[in-house]
Order: sequence, then C-alpha cells, then structure tokens
Amino acid sequence: MGIRERHTRDRPPPGRGLARGKPPGTARPRSGGYGARAGAHGGRTGGARLPGRRARGGSTPVIATAEGLLDGVRRWLAERGAEPTPAKVALAVREQGGVLGDSEVLRFTHLLRRELIGAGPLEPLLADPDVTDVLVSAPDQVWVERGGGLELSDVRFADATAVRRLAQRLAAAAGRRLDDAQPWADARLPDGTRLHAVLPPVAVGSACLSLRVVRPRAFTLVELTAAKKIPPGGNAVLRALVAARLSFLVSGGTGTGKTTLLSALLGLAGPAERLVLAEDSAELRPAHPHVVRLETRPANQEGAGRVTLQDLVRQALRMRPDRLVVGEVRGAEVVHLLAALNTGHEGGSCTVHANTASDVPARLEALGTAAGLDRAALHSQVAAALSVVLHLVRDRAGRRRIAEIRVLARDTAGFVVTVPALRWGEHAFVREEGWPRLKELLRERGQEIAS
Repeated sequence: MGIRERHTRDRPPPGRGLARGKPPGTARPRSGGYGARAGAHGGRTGGARLPGRRARGGSTPVIATAEGLLDGVRRWLAERGAEPTPAKVALAVREQGGVLGDSEVLRFTHLLRRELIGAGPLEPLLADPDVTDVLVSAPDQVWVERGGGLELSDVRFADATAVRRLAQRLAAAAGRRLDDAQPWADARLPDGTRLHAVLPPVAVGSACLSLRVVRPRAFTLVELTAAKKIPPGGNAVLRALVAARLSFLVSGGTGTGKTTLLSALLGLAGPAERLVLAEDSAELRPAHPHVVRLETRPANQEGAGRVTLQDLVRQALRMRPDRLVVGEVRGAEVVHLLAALNTGHEGGSCTVHANTASDVPARLEALGTAAGLDRAALHSQVAAALSVVLHLVRDRAGRRRIAEIRVLARDTAGFVVTVPALRWGEHAFVREEGWPRLKELLRERGQEIAS
C-alpha cells in the first residue's frame, strides 16, 4: 500500500494537528526567495527522530527521521504539482507524519520550507545584514565575509551530498544547468544573490559554493564615510566628480568594494538623467529614479542565445543614455565603452580589477589589444575618454576603503599614466602632485573645491 493511500485512510479527525491555511506564526520567506519547485533536492536535515504514528500491524513509525519526512513531503508535493507554500507544506507534514502537535508542525514546516525553497542551512547567513559573501568549501567549512575578513561560521552540512544537492537546487532556481556534464554554474538568484558553484570531481572532495549577497539598498556616501571607507573630506570631492560629469573608473582587487562605491556615486546623478547599466551579473543598485539595467546571458544547451557584455554596450548606446555604466570591464567591451565615452557620452563609469592604481593603464591595454586595438590607438582612446581613477584596497585589518584618487595623463612617449592627486593619509586625504590637475578639471565644469 502506498504512503498516500495509508495516510488518506488514517487521516486524523478535524481539530488534530494544524488547520488548513497559512500556519500562524510561520515566518515569511525572504523577498524574492529561490522558488525551487517541489521536486528539487534539498540538503539533508540530519537524523533527528520525529514524533509519528506507528503503522498498522507493525511497530515502526511511519516517518522516523527528519530526512524521511523531507523525502515524503517532496513526493507529496511532486505528486500534486503543488508549490511549497506554507499551507501546502503544513498539510504535507501532517499527512506524512500522522498526528503531530501544532508546535512540531510549525517547526518542521519552517525546516522544510527552508530546505525546499530557501538556501537551507545557509539561509540565516544570507539574511544577516552584515554578511556580504558566503563561501562553502566543504561540508564543515562555511566561511562568511562581514567586512573584516573571512570568518569560519558554525554552519555545517551533513555531508558532501547535501552540499551538492543545495548547489544544484540553487542553480536550477536560477535557470542554470549544474550536473556532471556541466560541473560549474554562474548565475544570479531571484533575490539578486550571485551564485557560483563547482561540482566534483572538478572541485576536489566536495561541491564548492560562492554566494555574493546583493543588498536591496545602496549605501550613501554619508554611510560609507561613517564606516570609514571614505576619508574625511573625500565626500565633497566625490560629489563634485559626479556633478562635473567627469568619466571615471573604479579600480581595486577582488572584494574591495568597487560595486558598493560605484552604486553610491551613481545615486548622486541628477534625477532627470537616464542611467543605462550593462553588467555581467546585475549587482549595481543605485538609488536613482531612472535606471535601465542590462545583464548578460549564457548560451543554452544548443550553444545559441548567448548575450555578451560587448553586445549590451552596443545596445545601450541606442537607448539614449545620459550616463553609460559598465559594471566590470573584462574583455572586448572596453573598445565600445571607450568609443562611447569619446563621442559625447559624458559622465560614464566602470570598474576594473587592478592591484594598484598605477596598473590600470596596463590592464586596459591588455583588454584593448586582446580585442584587436593597437597599443597607440588604445592609449589615445583612454586619454580622451577617462579622467579619474578611484582606487580601493582592503587593508591588513580587512577593511575596504578608498586608497587614492588619481588623474590620467600622458607621458613623454604618449602613453597613459595615472598621477596621484589625493592619497588617504593618517587622518584624511593628503594632496599629491596631481591635485592641481584634478581641481582644474572640476573647475572647468563649474565645481569648486576648497583649497
């Protein structure tokens, strides 16, 4: 006799267990949850014993473990094609486990919702407002970034299979394939969280997950200054930079806060300006009333339908942007961006990976020449298109901050170099040799900075 038949016949009388409808006190899921369908696999929930009824004619509980209950609920939802709403999950728990008290149903409803449509044991970490990154290296190695360097969390998975199941379910929720034939995936989850996952044997020992949390609201310059990411006095310079509509580039290493700073600066653009953003993964969230966001797309299983960042930049130019923004320049799109900034699209910006501010010209040169632009032409384009570089670092304490502001100039050979204008000193910005040039650029566009 199947499970469904047994529990249909043995259904408890009205009043026992939890009533239909939304369970009272059930926590609402996070906005834009991962939406995996009922048949998706979640992580293991351990082997905790559940209160349950004994099957007729036997002494074994119908559902003896949390894992068994989870599997039964998956089957129940899949058979009915039901979404894992609170009411449906509560009903499935009641039917799979026989007679359960209200508190037990609520507890397992929360567990199952987290396993079926959330991020499983990672859910509390992703909900933490201070967490920016969650990294899973092994079942017992879940690391988090809270702005002060990586920390090993207390979260643990049952085994490597549980990590693999969660990785595949999150990838499926984002519409990406992740299996033995395609052992890695890079995607944006419905709530904006950026996912990267790699399966064994490419990832040795266990599946690896990297989750970058995108907050729904961008930080303001005031907040970044209060958090000591911008030095005293830097706020006025950055505001003048945006108001002057100078084209600028934000550089830095991985995880230095480039996207955070760029989002804050874009929020300072005039409310009548149209911002068109082209990104590999939509992470920029400027607090601005007129934003158009474009995102790349990988090819489908037949190899068709791919949309590159280069494609997006070309399309963005046809959308009447007042400011053209590229989330991160990493390939041939640099040619189209430089061309756009040289043809009247002032105030544009982008980010680029570079270890130091002085490395930025070499980084752009490498990208441009790989796209077929010769060195001399590339440097001419950069010199005419970009004015300022904002370089960010992560210091020894793990704090992310602006290290310096530089202006672009050409050396005696005609190649672009970056000249220090402001450097974060002991307490505030310290003026360097490029400061007069930065002041001149701002003054030419009606922005005065106190000497």
